[in-house]
Amino acid sequence: MKSFKILSVLVASVMLLAACGGGGGGGELKIAILAPLSGPVPTFGEMTRDGALLAIEEWNAKGGVLGMTIVPIVEDSQCTPDPAVNAANKVINQDGVHYIIGEVCSKASIPVSEIANAAKVIQMSPTSTNPSVTVDQNGVTKTYIYRACFIDPFQGLVGAKFAYENLGYRKAFVMVDQANDYVKGLAENFKTAFTDLGGEIVGEASYTANDTDFSSILAQIDEADPDIVYLPDYYNIVNLVTAQAKDKGMNVPFMGGDGWDSADLNLEAAAGGYFTNHYSPDSDAPLAVDFRAAFEAKYGKTPDALAALAYDATNLLLAAIEAAGADDTDKVATALNEISFEAVSGTITFDEQHNPIKAATILKVTTEGVQFETVVNP
Repeated sequence: MKSFKILSVLVASVMLLAACGGGGGGGELKIAILAPLSGPVPTFGEMTRDGALLAIEEWNAKGGVLGMTIVPIVEDSQCTPDPAVNAANKVINQDGVHYIIGEVCSKASIPVSEIANAAKVIQMSPTSTNPSVTVDQNGVTKTYIYRACFIDPFQGLVGAKFAYENLGYRKAFVMVDQANDYVKGLAENFKTAFTDLGGEIVGEASYTANDTDFSSILAQIDEADPDIVYLPDYYNIVNLVTAQAKDKGMNVPFMGGDGWDSADLNLEAAAGGYFTNHYSPDSDAPLAVDFRAAFEAKYGKTPDALAALAYDATNLLLAAIEAAGADDTDKVATALNEISFEAVSGTITFDEQHNPIKAATILKVTTEGVQFETVVNP
């Protein structure tokens, strides 16, 4: 692991740097927000958009960045490769942006990262956890690509450790959509970590994103008799599977990743389950308390992890631009590599592959709502 040069990004210091170090001197700074506002997971996109826009509004209220007014350009990237690629090409080639917040889903962020990196455009994904977002097929870090969330290996490890050590489970069944990079990555890392700890994978079943009837898989689960089912997919799939399991009278708990985090998660069906996440609205950390209050005042709803990570990603990027002293993506990348940033989701520094080093949160699903369970540090 590399050693870090620690760069304070307290507001007072970055404003002083902006005053002394040159930079924009007026004008506009365009920031693209690529989020799935339609398609399979629209709540992800809405929360991401709202979190990013709140951060931009707060920066503009304080004078913008390097004297420039920040102008958001929001595009619907649908959590799908082709629409995301089209959105990335549009904001880069037509709008002339140098910075992208997004995408949300790994399967969309990975192709976007190839376009952005080749164009020397900084991409900061709030929530894409697959390692290939920031690293190419040869294991080389993409110079201009970053993320504000922890990655699948860590999330899979945390889920496995919590299931094995905290819950005392020894047998797990894994469900996986092999066409979804996010789901596949989490499943593979959970299996490795769970078996390394001494657990047993008693069954595994594949499905597709278009499946609606999971009765055959549920029959396999019933036959395998696991302690827990690991289902690391998005909330729309989780809702289908857990509702059908409940209808069949199955009591086995399910566990997943941050893709479960949505206001549209079926609490009645998923009750008793757990998922790993980046943030809890119940956090009493001062930054988290202030963020929740500001978000609820503006939007009239409680922020989830998607909103918090988009807010963090945007603040992190804008702080790095201030620290760089110029709208220059090479200088901004250098600033990000050296930064230590106090975010809503925890203190963020970056490793050599542009992944943040930060803690994970475990949340429990109940019929009354999603509750904070514990925090696991790296």
